[in-house]
Amino acid sequence: MFGFDDKIMFQNKNNDILTVGEILIDMISTEYGDNFESSNYSKFFGGSPSNIAMNVKKLGIRSHVASAVGDDGLGSFLIDQLRNADIDTKGIQHTEYSTSMVVITKSKSSPVPIFYRGADYHLAFTPVLEEYLINSKIIHFSCWPLSMVPVRHTLEKVIEKAKENHILIGFDPNYHPMIWQKGEDGIEYVKSIIGKVDIIKPSEDDAERLFGKDTHENQIKKFLRLGAKLVIMTLGKEGAMVSNGVETVKYSTLATDVVDTTGAGDAFWSGFYTAAIKGYSIREALALGFAVSAYQLKYTGAIVDLPKLEVIKERYGL
Repeated sequence: MFGFDDKIMFQNKNNDILTVGEILIDMISTEYGDNFESSNYSKFFGGSPSNIAMNVKKLGIRSHVASAVGDDGLGSFLIDQLRNADIDTKGIQHTEYSTSMVVITKSKSSPVPIFYRGADYHLAFTPVLEEYLINSKIIHFSCWPLSMVPVRHTLEKVIEKAKENHILIGFDPNYHPMIWQKGEDGIEYVKSIIGKVDIIKPSEDDAERLFGKDTHENQIKKFLRLGAKLVIMTLGKEGAMVSNGVETVKYSTLATDVVDTTGAGDAFWSGFYTAAIKGYSIREALALGFAVSAYQLKYTGAIVDLPKLEVIKERYGL
């Protein structure tokens, strides 16, 4: 069990976190609006796992990325961004498919996405990926690679290998029917994965897509019944509820200035993982995750110029 006042004990590894899954372009509108009224869009580095790898590097720990891009200008842009962040790019595979993209409306609530998928779901389980995995303390992934074949089979191998090597597994259950293979019951597949991971962070929207409408307390119980060990349910401006199955803790949001919500969940994960690696208790790591998210919400796009974790800790008085 994850006690809130306990620290997570990690094995001594060369890398702190390996994020596995999508790396892609976020095209975000320059104006607010839910119906894509804007005529102007700006290009940003994106893909939830890759965002986290970039963020934690800035916050002060080590990261690798396993993902796939196309042999095109957008793929080159993404790889250049990783290199600029001093992240090893040997885990980025090149495919004959176009680099994936998400078009998003700038939003202060939940951004509205349109998905254009190509290279991201052709990530293969290679010797490089396996080496990265075995030498990492944490493995993180989202629903994206689970939603399509062949990358789903890659993730299944990653989960199996991580469990064999007692590596912490974090899962973002950001289920969205638009990214799933047509005619497949993605909801049931996602539910089958929940018991195989250690930490899961659904938003209230994620929970509703998976289980239907219900109270926050009941939604958390559903994740726990499926085998989740630590459930972090983010509630937007209402903060979050976190449960280890024995104790439930509520957190208020630290965000006071919201410019764009793109990547807010990734920023939370980044702060939480960085704090856990640095030896903070789970309770402290959760608070620092919310602080990093609040800092990120002041900017547009999923990747911002984050300072070291200690600077954010001091800024938010934690």
